[in-house]
Amino acid sequence: MNTNSQAIKIFCSHLCVGGGVSPLEPSEWGEFTKLLHGKNLEPSDILDYSLNDFINILQIDSPFAERLIRLIDRSASLAFELGKYENMGVRVVTRADSEYPLRLKKTLGNLCPPLFYYAGDLQLLSEQCVGYVGSRTVDECDADFTKKIVAKTAQRGFGVVTGGARGIDSVSEAEGLRLGCPVIAFLSDSLMRRLKNGATVQAVQGGRLLLLSVVKPDAGFNAGIAMMRNRYIYAQSVGTVVVRSDLNKGGTWTGATENLRHGWCTEFCWDNEKYLGNKELIKRNAIPITVDWDGDVFAYRAEESKPADPAPTQMSLFDGKKPQ
Repeated sequence: MNTNSQAIKIFCSHLCVGGGVSPLEPSEWGEFTKLLHGKNLEPSDILDYSLNDFINILQIDSPFAERLIRLIDRSASLAFELGKYENMGVRVVTRADSEYPLRLKKTLGNLCPPLFYYAGDLQLLSEQCVGYVGSRTVDECDADFTKKIVAKTAQRGFGVVTGGARGIDSVSEAEGLRLGCPVIAFLSDSLMRRLKNGATVQAVQGGRLLLLSVVKPDAGFNAGIAMMRNRYIYAQSVGTVVVRSDLNKGGTWTGATENLRHGWCTEFCWDNEKYLGNKELIKRNAIPITVDWDGDVFAYRAEESKPADPAPTQMSLFDGKKPQ
């Protein structure tokens, strides 16, 4: 058993909450692991700590120490709940696991979440994929353009990364699966609801579709989570296609401009005069494409659009490994 992975689940999972049990959010976990590393400790080292150990050894205040004790005390019920989900095909991968999305680690560093709930084959994360993002509201032209571009990138051997939402996400996911591509979807809400769909289950069991989410498997929609997961789409992709974006508003715009600032991957944008957001993204150095694009992601990598080298980070902050 990976005890550091187990510790991350105990301290960060949002299962079995209530009664004063409040899991550590990603930013809190990052700060806490900095403290642990400063003491040359791993997450698993503190699972048997008493309240006094937390206060005296880690020198944290009583309310935070009590919060950690409550999280540890729910270990048995958490293990039972995780077992239930595992029987339904949903597992957890943490920063301490070798199967955790490596591309995300390399690209996002400590912006990566401590854990993902997932259904499917994590080996799909090793595939080179193109991301597809856009509005939840699409017309026939949007859908037609998306299908044609997915087909062209598929011919180049690329899979598909989406956010699993309505609109462009659903169109690109469905087309990728139809063409036999590997498809990865970072969900912002209920993973379990997706697994009630027979076609989805068949694709997951067939090793063609991987679903991942930072929220518990039965969680409802949360706008903040939806915004945050956009960075995972870009970071997992060798290039991302923006099909349709509003101007200065919405999740697609926020994710696209964030990627242009950070350079997580090459960003392409449909050169469509109807969409003011698209026009502005192109002005900001997104690479314009039309339906005639040949789907070659790497040939269009302009110097200003190359993903920036990740800033040096203590990759062990979330991985649960002692500094060397």
